[in-house]
Amino acid sequence: MERQALRQQLRAARHAFDEHEHAWRSATITRRLVNHRLFRAAQHIACYLPNDAEVDLTSLMDCAWSMGKTVYLPVISATHHNRLHFLPYSPGDTLALNGFGIPEPVLRSRRVTALTRLDLVLTPLVGFDAWGHRLGMGGGFYDRTFAFLRRRQCWRKPHLWGVAFDAQKSPTELPHQHWDVPLEGVVTESGVQQRCRPKNP
Repeated sequence: MERQALRQQLRAARHAFDEHEHAWRSATITRRLVNHRLFRAAQHIACYLPNDAEVDLTSLMDCAWSMGKTVYLPVISATHHNRLHFLPYSPGDTLALNGFGIPEPVLRSRRVTALTRLDLVLTPLVGFDAWGHRLGMGGGFYDRTFAFLRRRQCWRKPHLWGVAFDAQKSPTELPHQHWDVPLEGVVTESGVQQRCRPKNP
């Protein structure tokens, strides 16, 4: 119940912006990302199409294409429960609505990209805290898909970064489970927020 109450509260925070302010804040976040060293160094970047008032990264994908980078979008797996595949996405590619009403590339197994090929994964979220905990919509898709990152002693690729508005940051540590995959950082209007060390190592 605590997580659900937080989810409702933080979703309301991002829905509070009018269309103009939402676009301005999304553009500010895009500039932060495009100027970040990780984005500039990355060749294979996973993004997402906005839903439910999430940060809009459409212009960031345009920047990536103009810089010769490859953009990928998540696709819900039809065979692996609550997991994501990532498919390359280019302007004009055919999209189809998934079970949540979110457009995604048409799944073809030969186009599925190995997760370790991705350099940077930009994830949507409902809420986040200073310790890298991410509150999503509750499906666990990103946690299951990137569970292998928990077994690493240090971060290598893919770099897992959250994208959110400042208003979505929790001032206290979010409730979390041992299977949750922490974010390496979060990009908001005010800048890049690196993950702090765990409070209870």
